[in-house]
This record gives sequence, C-alpha cells and structure tokens, in this order.
Amino acid sequence: MKCARPLVFLIIMMSCFWNPIGAQNIPSDRILDVKELSQFLKKDVRSELAESRKISDDQLATYFREKFSERFFYDYRTVNERFALYNKLYSNQSHHQNRAMDHMGKYADSTQWVLPFNYLNGEAVNAYALRHLARQHKMVDIALHYFNNGRDPKYIRYFENQQRSLNRAFDLGQYEKIEDGNGVYEVFRSGYRILNWLWIHNLFLNEEEYSNTDQLQTIATLLQHAAHLYEHNDKFRPGNHQTRGMSALALVAILLRDFEDTDLWLERAMLRLSEHLDKEINDDGFQFERSVHYHMSDIKNYFYVYQLATISQLEVDDEWTDKLRTLFTTLVKIAYPDKSAPVLQDDTEIPWGETNDIAGVMTLGYLLFKDPEYGYFARNRVNAGVYWFLQQSQLDLLEDIRTKKPTYGSLSFPNTHYYIMREGWEPNDKVMVISAGLDDQKPDHQHGDMLGIQAMANGHPILPNYQVRYSLTDFDLFKNSMVKNVALVDEELQGKEWTSNKGGSGFGKFRNLPNPKVITWKSNKDFDLFVGSHDGFENVGVRHQRQVIYIKDDFWILKDNFQSDAEHEYKQIFQGHYTHEEGPDLIRASFPEASGCDIVQLKSIDKVSGSGARGKNWTVLSKTGESTFSFITALYPYRGYNNRIDESIKDLHLGEWQVNNSEWTYNANKATVLTKTHEAYFFDVQKLDREGLNIQTSKPTDLYIKLDGKELSVHLLGTTNADLMVTYGEDTNILIAKKEMKPGDQLEIHIPK
Repeated sequence: MKCARPLVFLIIMMSCFWNPIGAQNIPSDRILDVKELSQFLKKDVRSELAESRKISDDQLATYFREKFSERFFYDYRTVNERFALYNKLYSNQSHHQNRAMDHMGKYADSTQWVLPFNYLNGEAVNAYALRHLARQHKMVDIALHYFNNGRDPKYIRYFENQQRSLNRAFDLGQYEKIEDGNGVYEVFRSGYRILNWLWIHNLFLNEEEYSNTDQLQTIATLLQHAAHLYEHNDKFRPGNHQTRGMSALALVAILLRDFEDTDLWLERAMLRLSEHLDKEINDDGFQFERSVHYHMSDIKNYFYVYQLATISQLEVDDEWTDKLRTLFTTLVKIAYPDKSAPVLQDDTEIPWGETNDIAGVMTLGYLLFKDPEYGYFARNRVNAGVYWFLQQSQLDLLEDIRTKKPTYGSLSFPNTHYYIMREGWEPNDKVMVISAGLDDQKPDHQHGDMLGIQAMANGHPILPNYQVRYSLTDFDLFKNSMVKNVALVDEELQGKEWTSNKGGSGFGKFRNLPNPKVITWKSNKDFDLFVGSHDGFENVGVRHQRQVIYIKDDFWILKDNFQSDAEHEYKQIFQGHYTHEEGPDLIRASFPEASGCDIVQLKSIDKVSGSGARGKNWTVLSKTGESTFSFITALYPYRGYNNRIDESIKDLHLGEWQVNNSEWTYNANKATVLTKTHEAYFFDVQKLDREGLNIQTSKPTDLYIKLDGKELSVHLLGTTNADLMVTYGEDTNILIAKKEMKPGDQLEIHIPK
C-alpha cells in the first residue's frame, strides 16, 4: 500500500529539539488550576501578554477569545446570526429541547462517572448509556436549547457543573477505567467529548454567564484531555476509535497552540492519522471496516482537521488531500440511482433502514472540493451538526450547487471486495452489490453476509439489507445470516461464536466468520460475472460457491453450488416482502406503482417458508435430500403487471429470454439454458451441437455463447478451470480451437465456411 505522508504544518516544532524523548510538560494526571495556565504558555506568547510579570485571568481569557475568533471554524461573535439561519434551515428547536430535557432529566449536573449508579428517576444506568454520557452528545443539545429558550443561565451552569463533576471524578479516580471496557477517557469517547465541548465552548464565548474563569476552566480541562490522549496513544491501534481521538487531539493542538506541548500533540496526532489513512483506507478507496457508517464517520474525523488546518493556513500535503477525496468518490461509486447508498455491515444510523442517506456527507465533499459529481448527491444544506463547523463562505456555496451525473458503470473494489453491477443512473435503473471480503485485522463490524447480495430496481430495494443498533436485544440476529441474501446449509449460520464486548454496552461480534475467495470478476458489454466461494460450511463437510451473472440491463442469474459426501438441506435466503402462492419455484414482491421483483427457480426445489422480525421479512428456499445440488435462480425485476413472469404460461419466459428452448442440442435432462436471438447461457453443460458446430468441455460447466453469423464468442462462467474444444463438420470434425480456460475467460472464433 502506498504510504500517505502526514500533514505538513507550518509550525516550528521547537519542543522536538530540547525535548528529545517527547515528554510533555502539561500534566495528564490532573487538571491545571486556572491560575497555573499562564505558566504553560509558550515563551513568545508569555512575552506578548506580559506587560508586567503576571498575566491576569481576564487578560488570558480575552486573548483566547480573540484566538478562537481567528482559528475556530467560525467566529463566535456571529453566533446570533448563525442561529437565526440555523433555525430557519433546520427548524429543529423541539428536537434539541427533547434531547436536552432527556439528558437533564436523567443526570444531575454533578453526576457520577462510574457504574453502578442510577438515573434521577431511580432506574439503573447501563453501560450503553454511560458511554453516551461520556461522549456528551446531548450536552450540545442543552447548549443549543439555551439559545432557543431565552438564554436561561441554568443551562450554562449545568454544562459547567457537569464538566467539573468529571474533573472531580478524575482527581478522585472515581470514573470508569479503560480496562473495565467502558472507559470514560477511552480514546473514542474522550475524542467525541473534546469535539462536543469545543463546539459548546465557542457557542458560549460571548455569553455573560460564561465567565472568564469558566472559559479558562474549560481550556484547562481540554488541555488535560489532550495530554491524556497524547500519553495513551504512542502506538498505532487499528480502528475508528483512535482516529476519532487523534482528530480531537489535533483540534486542541491547533486551537490552543499557544501552550507548550501542543507541537508534540500535533505531531503525534498527525502521525497517527496518517497511519490510519495509510493502513485503513484501502487502495480502492474504501474504509477497511467495510461499513458505510464507519466510512462516513472517518470522513468526518479527517474533515475536522483538514478544515481547521485550512482556516489557519497550514499547508496540507497533496497525498493526504487525495486520500480524503477518494473517500467521497467511493460513496459515488457505490450509490444507488436514488442517490442513497446500500447498507453494508454495521451501519447504525437508522435501525432497520434499508438504505443509507449520504447526501449530508456528499454535501461536505462538495464544499471541500467543489466537485460537481459530489454536488449531484448534495443538498442545499449540510447535516445540522456539521453546520457549526463550516465557514459562512462555504454555506453560501450551497445556494447554487453545480451538479454532474456520474458515469460509473459496473465496477469492483478489489481490496475491500465489494462488486457493483450497475445498469446506470436513471431513477428506475438496476444496481446489485456483492459482498465478498473480510478484514483480517479488525472484523468486529462484519456481518454474516459472505457472498451476500443486495439490489435496487425501479427505485426500491428489491433485495434489502438492514441497518442495526448495538443496544437492541436482537442485534446478533440482525448481524447474522438469516437477515441477509445468502446461501446456507442445514441450520448453520455464517457468523459463529458470538461474543459481547467487555463493557456490556450491547455491541458484539463473531469470533468465527467465513474466509472468502474471489474466483473471478469480469464485466463486459453483455454481462457482468462474479464467482466466489467461502469455507463457512466446511465444518459440516460442505463446499459452496456462488456465481452471479448480470445480463446487462435485464436481470440477474444467481447460481449457488453445494458439494458434500452426505445429504444436507441447502438453502437460499432472500430479504423483502415476498409471497409464494405460486409454489416454491416462484416468489414475488410488489411495490405501490406496480413494479416488483420475481425470483424464479430454473431447477425445481422442494419447499419455501417465510419468517420475519421487527417488521422485516425473509424467505427461505430449500432443497433437501441431496449431497450435491445447484440452485439456478433468476432475479427478475419488472415494472408493470404485464411485464412480470407470467406464471400462467407453461413455457417459461424471462422477458425476451426463453428457458430450456434452444436451437443448440445439449444434455437437456441435466442442463439449463436461457436463449435470446444470437445469445445463450448454458448451465451444467458439457457438449453442444448446432448445424455442424460442436463445442465440448472437459467437464460439465457453465458457458455464455454468442453466435452471430460466422463469429462465435464463448465465455467460461463456471467455478473451475475447464478445457474447451471447438470443432466443425459432422464427418471431418475440423478442429477450430482448443484452449484451457479459467473462470471468466473468453474465446473469440471466426468459423470457416
């Protein structure tokens, strides 16, 4: 993987010269008294401030207000104007009020920070709630509600007192430690708390109730947090937790760079962030945890630093910028035609949601890079939270967004192993996503969906996946294979050995997941082909491979192959509200405007059953009593009742494609064929004949054949290599071509007269 160099900042890192071991002076094990702060200023800053030998609190607070007006994402003196526009754009005053009242109704301002303890209503606080208390998300709602509720000083006092209660708990050691699993100062929670408190601090800077002493107390608290992050992150640790913390450390280092140690902090934060960019943003542009939620979360982590560096006119390395840009481009590549994105792994924004809203983050990408392709997905406002981290000039850009429709077709992410089969970008176009990857470092957010598919057509998720939430009691169900579009064996699921996290907050992961193998990926003007396998059922003696063929702009063929020495029950699982009144070989989902999706078996199966949870449904198609079997399944989206698969007609047609009706002679008792004019897809075939033209393979396999006049094209669609021989003439059997072919290979032949 190409190394991403760190951000280059125009800061003279003097501390590196006189402090070679990198030890910091600001203590991490206690919060500085406000009176001590001036002692830790850099010498040039002390010289600038000290007309006498002593720097007063008022003088120091005034200095930092001025610096925040220059360095923060926006000038705190424009809060009133910002609030007027904010309320006009978002009209979410009641939302902030509800969240503020919820937080204040649960926790005293001087709350505890170690379990066990109770809410104000006497109920026990659980680990999940404590983690969110530690992040201080709803404290932001309290700050925003302050401005919407007559500027009642009690809200500022609540913030100050809750911050001081944490400082007291820290001094006394009465807080959840990192080793207990719910650490209040764990890098992710501490990082989020810093971001939220910086947000609040800048909001309150012009408020009389937020005194000079209060302001300096917040600064002292932020310095201790930063010192703690610096001390506990001397090594790279994979995952978004450290990224979130290092982003926050960089913000403190930039905003409070008048203090000693901040050069050290900035250097470490940038080194860690660069390592995460290098090691965790795959070369194909996808965040390594393979989740849209965590991909977008990482974008924000890097955005805060990139934005603040730009404001302070600190030079940003081109390669760092390019990496950030690829994160946005990746979202374009995976997007559905309705401008949403598929649900991949631990996406947690809206539980049970079937798509991801990427408009907010793409709006951010447009503001950073002015790319009209990002603008295609953008809207005229950013997400409400991001609003407070943009400059007015950026907000003004949203009044006239330049747009350009993407042109990406079918494509792959060869490192992350997502495969996109795409018709186009019109509202009713079809898209399928195939998941065939497993991160070897941190598969914590991976679901039991190896070789799983999801698809959209006619503006609807016809094969959906579902968002999750860690705190829900059935999180493990929605993370595993029964709510995925996968193949299964007997009662086996792909995710095995479920374990909850140490702190008991609800998050959990599988210790054992299938190891995938991508056999081939090919895309051409006629079809897309994916072939893969995994070892998830080898514990019961079953080998499995999955083939997905997208017949361009038409429909998909899904072939699941199982081999074993013993009989098993083999299954295909499909998500969505499908009915099966027509029998096990045809199930159907319908949507309000009479579009739908038919799933039809081209080889008969034994039974079909349905189940569901949380308002979501899935269908199980089964074949029993076989040791070796292949499902051959057509996934057929349609628009309009008359365009469905007509179950009343004996001879099956898939639009213009005929099933098992061909001019070619083949082993019809075992093979399956789809034919249209010059084209044919053959499954489990070994020998073909047509008017003296003979095609033979060394073993039964799958082929795509296109015969147009004297031009013959043959593609191997099977899961293993096979020898292909083409001859001509009933008597002479003239050898035209012979080739050993791998899955996805093609042979182009001109047939002699």
